[in-house]
Amino acid sequence: MQHHGGKTTQIAALSENAANITACEMNVIRMERLKYNIEKQGAKYVYVMQKDARRIDDFFSFDSILLDAPCSGSGTLSIYSQNLEKNFTMKLINKSVTSQTELLEKALKILKPGKEMVYSTCSILKNENEDVLNNILKKQKAEIVPINFDGIETLPLLETSIPGTICVCPDEMYEGFFVAKIKKN
Repeated sequence: MQHHGGKTTQIAALSENAANITACEMNVIRMERLKYNIEKQGAKYVYVMQKDARRIDDFFSFDSILLDAPCSGSGTLSIYSQNLEKNFTMKLINKSVTSQTELLEKALKILKPGKEMVYSTCSILKNENEDVLNNILKKQKAEIVPINFDGIETLPLLETSIPGTICVCPDEMYEGFFVAKIKKN
């Protein structure tokens, strides 16, 4: 089962509970779980909105954003997954690309100039990751900030068509996922 609020409470912990965090979750059940876990973990300054992040008012502005975008989940699939052919479809991928594009456009709009955001999916598909990013970067004044950290060479990485982004190959240790850091100019 997913731990709702894992990334939110981690951000709170990394900031030693000093950051004002706004978390958006449009699903009411997931939002309630998120609130519960945030309180349980003692994350102090977290404001949870039950809202589709694409509909956030443009007068909001943020110093940093983590966009953990809805996706096909291709990085978490197993050949043993139930109803694989029924659930993992081109329709799902296309629907994901549409919402990822809209969310990324909104995120860059409400990110303060000169600040950075992180875009992540649990997909390993180019059309949900690099293609979405490239389309947005063409239109927006933004650039990729290369991700690098100690131990990166130990990860099972897949090649990406955008240098500085990371795509982890699913194996027995890791689920597959994609991460990009973006700076708004």
